[in-house]
Amino acid sequence: QVQLVESGGGLVQAGGSLRLSCAASGLTFSRYSMGWFRQAPGKEREFVAARSRTGGSTYYADSVKGRFTISRDNAKNTVYLQMNSLNPEDTAVYYCAADRTPDIATMAYQYDYWGQGTQVTVSS
Repeated sequence: QVQLVESGGGLVQAGGSLRLSCAASGLTFSRYSMGWFRQAPGKEREFVAARSRTGGSTYYADSVKGRFTISRDNAKNTVYLQMNSLNPEDTAVYYCAADRTPDIATMAYQYDYWGQGTQVTVSS
């Protein structure tokens, strides 16, 4: 049974930082590209960042480019999202997802497995 478990969310002031983690089990982690998505109240789920299964390629949404960094540790079956310079518009539930294809995917339907999400709230 595949499980993706996010952690690290919380409440932070604008300008602050958070580091999200997503621990994977039940799959061969190194064979999956990993992505982060987020969903704010009343809005659709949107792509944030993704990293290829070897870690060699990354892709970011324009809204987070230069502020967020996705990384992965295949030995720990974990993907991370370092979020800096947070602003209230980053408030959302953040989800990690796993995609078995080698290419980086930016659409939610392309991902095979999802975590339960972790709440990030940025106060002004």
